[in-house]
Amino acid sequence: MRLIVGITGSSGIVYGIRMLEVLKRCNVDVHLIMTEWAKKCLALETDFDLKYVKSLAGSYSEDSNMAASVSSGTHKTDGMIIIPCSMKTLSSIANGYEETLVARAAGVTIKESRKMVIVPRETPLTSIHLENMLKLARIGIVILPAMPGFYNKPKNVDDLLNHVVGKCLDQFGIEHDLFKRWGTSNPSIND
Repeated sequence: MRLIVGITGSSGIVYGIRMLEVLKRCNVDVHLIMTEWAKKCLALETDFDLKYVKSLAGSYSEDSNMAASVSSGTHKTDGMIIIPCSMKTLSSIANGYEETLVARAAGVTIKESRKMVIVPRETPLTSIHLENMLKLARIGIVILPAMPGFYNKPKNVDDLLNHVVGKCLDQFGIEHDLFKRWGTSNPSIND
């Protein structure tokens, strides 16, 4: 499987890093694109460096590189995940404003009818944010907000990250054991 992973400058870059770590373990061929603000969030929110993050992907392109392979529909992929996705990037995609490589790769993914998952990371949401998400959802884009479940009784931040990442992987049929699924050794609500 070949996926494009976009990481944008929304708080929650640890979701994108965990996604890359898991995809690498699953032997998924990843083409990574990081926005400038994603790089800034990397330094602000984590102890990871850019070299480590890039090492988790098979290939990497700068967000300004509009000649990158993923800017063309002739470059075959199985889809794209943007995790986390800023409202600026989401708006660009929803309105066809392909000024950056993340937005262009998303536009290509849409025009080629490939699977796309967007993990918005913003709160509270304005009606503009919601309208942009609805516009994308109506054309088949999966909007998967960073809202972890609690039925698996998370014990730490890693458990919360794993739940959201696992839900994204489910959209592409990628097997994982990142969380316990509902109905597997979970107590009944009536117990």
